[in-house]
Amino acid sequence: MTPTAQPPHHPPMQTPPFVAPRSFTDPDAAVDHVRALYDGAAAFLREALRAYIHAPLDPDGPVERVRATYPFVRLQVQRQRLLGPTDQRRLSYGFVAGPGRYETTLTRPDLFADYWREQFTLLLAHHGEPLEIGLSSEPIPVHFALGEDTAFEGELDAVHRARLGEVFDLPDLSAMDDGIANGTHCPPPGAPQPLALFRGARIDYSLQRLRHYSGTSPAWFQNFVLFTNYGFYVDEFVRLGLAEMARPDSEYVAFVEPGNVVTWRAGLSADPRPAWAGPEGSAPPRMPQMPAYHLVRADRSGITLVNIGVGPSNAKTATDHIAVLRPHAWLMLGHCAGLRTSQQLGDYVLAHAYVREDHVLDEELPLWVPIPALAEIQQALEGAVADVTGWEGAALKRVLRTGTVASTDNRNWELLPDNLPQRRFSQSRAVALDMESATIAANGFRFRVPYGTLLCVSDKPLHGAIKLPGMADRFYRERVDQHLRIGLRAIERLRTAGVEQLHSRKLRSFAEVAFQ
Repeated sequence: MTPTAQPPHHPPMQTPPFVAPRSFTDPDAAVDHVRALYDGAAAFLREALRAYIHAPLDPDGPVERVRATYPFVRLQVQRQRLLGPTDQRRLSYGFVAGPGRYETTLTRPDLFADYWREQFTLLLAHHGEPLEIGLSSEPIPVHFALGEDTAFEGELDAVHRARLGEVFDLPDLSAMDDGIANGTHCPPPGAPQPLALFRGARIDYSLQRLRHYSGTSPAWFQNFVLFTNYGFYVDEFVRLGLAEMARPDSEYVAFVEPGNVVTWRAGLSADPRPAWAGPEGSAPPRMPQMPAYHLVRADRSGITLVNIGVGPSNAKTATDHIAVLRPHAWLMLGHCAGLRTSQQLGDYVLAHAYVREDHVLDEELPLWVPIPALAEIQQALEGAVADVTGWEGAALKRVLRTGTVASTDNRNWELLPDNLPQRRFSQSRAVALDMESATIAANGFRFRVPYGTLLCVSDKPLHGAIKLPGMADRFYRERVDQHLRIGLRAIERLRTAGVEQLHSRKLRSFAEVAFQ
């Protein structure tokens, strides 16, 4: 006699009270509802964790599972039509590609409420269909529901630590891949199409990593980001940032250093704290791997500087995580090797193409994918050089060269036998070489973040001008201040021109997600 099949055993589960999905045609009301759902789910997990930590636990006894899920936003489009005085041929984001069901999960309303409001407003205006807001089936890992400075592992005994994953959802990396951004995501039949490049858990993962690597809260990051590969630029940025804070009429309101050390602008009361402000702290006992510094504007359109150090791996790590904040642009300011005899130390190189020998993105972005120069960024950088130096025309062309920049993962490429790297760089028409720029540009392309590169020639290894201590010190003194001011001026130009000009259709794929 065949035994009767038993149904699978499902342990009991604690969840927040059920909230039915609701439709919204008002973007502000939709954002408020997302906030309420997320805050309720996060509070539920925090309270459940508190109870778990302090309750006795049998090593072999039954446990009750606890789960809360991310809010979702859904758009159902019956037929493709764009409403209002807009031309679809000119849109780069804020609309879906065709009829269907589109969805994404959302997290951290304290960081993203303004961003959601813009995306919701565009979708409602362009399609005329309501947005549906509800609770998804995507679990919130318990670590992601806690405050940024909350650590609970030290409070757990061996039994509670061993059984934590039986009770709570832990971060699941298989649910956090970049298939949407990479263009490889294929939803199963009946599943919704994505609305955004990143789902809730992927965003939360990057926010945790970003705080770890940069030493500052993601809340302080600004919408324009500068990357550098030398600490000398940091020293100058700190000097300029603190000088801005001494000016009561500065357009910036705060300067933030690693450890969330905040210097407020003179005359600006920090009590009560502005609603947009991140946490405040103290200087860390040691510097993080890629320290970040923030010159903050009240609308978050200020400037963040990240010292990524040397190498494409750091460049990829930083940009992988900053991308979830959806900045308006990121720019690389750093030093490079000049490859042409006509170049002098201190000359500038404006990259208009890249040779990608960094290899860190080969799996996500194949080498056959071109990385185009973006006209808006190029014009802002070239104009900034002219503004800061006072050079123009032929004088500007003598010190600013536009050309191909090669990035390598081999710091000692000069020592490879048979001059093979030199031959490849010559065939590519490269005028400069570094280890980070192509990575930053390629990840900008991959994550739809406008990018650009302005480098300064610090050595000419093919022509006998290698970096020596005395030469480096003199070079740094003469050029770092000017180079950094050029980067700051370029961002001012981009901000003045309007961010709607930045998010180019060059960075959008055939069936692009709607969120910028």
